[in-house]
Amino acid sequence: MDRSLADPAHLRISYDMGELAEESAPAEPFALFTGWFADAVSAGLPEPNAMVLATASADGEPRARTVLLKGFKSDGFRFFTNHTSRKGTDLDENPQASLLFPWHPLHRQVIVGGLCTRLPAEESAEYFRSRPYGSQLGAWASRQSEVIADRAALENRFAELSARWPEADGVPVPGFWGGYLVVPRYVEFWQGRPDRLHDRLRYTRAGEGWRRERLAP
Repeated sequence: MDRSLADPAHLRISYDMGELAEESAPAEPFALFTGWFADAVSAGLPEPNAMVLATASADGEPRARTVLLKGFKSDGFRFFTNHTSRKGTDLDENPQASLLFPWHPLHRQVIVGGLCTRLPAEESAEYFRSRPYGSQLGAWASRQSEVIADRAALENRFAELSARWPEADGVPVPGFWGGYLVVPRYVEFWQGRPDRLHDRLRYTRAGEGWRRERLAP
């Protein structure tokens, strides 16, 4: 059934929760991201670290999915996954990636684009050991993106692994699992404003620093 969503009254948003002005924005994007992320946490948003990761295969087929941000510093944004998953194979073939943080209740979004590389094995292992026991077993039980017979096959595999590696003994780090670092080439901040005159500030790498510019909404 084809239904029109041509701006019905109950879907209209006032976009009056704030502004993003050059004079108050820092010179580099990580300081602004840190503040906006803290705002998302303080606002009680569900999973404020949820982000849409977009990749493309070697032949240019785009794909997107939601993953969880597991850390960010001045060198980039971190997440962890199965290297043999669809996103993992995409990144092996084409290491360009885009991240989108959709903080709708705050009328904000952040877009990050750049090169995605694997984190060192030591950093991946350190994070893996910090995960709950069940999540560690889950990384072994699920060969992400592979076709499986049914739900029972997944649960049976999990049970086998829990018997092999009791929690007290520890779970080894899978060789096919690890972290990624998205090193941003640009970071764009979007703040909703009334009358569709939204604020958009984009930071683009320029040598050792950043160039900041405003984009039309």
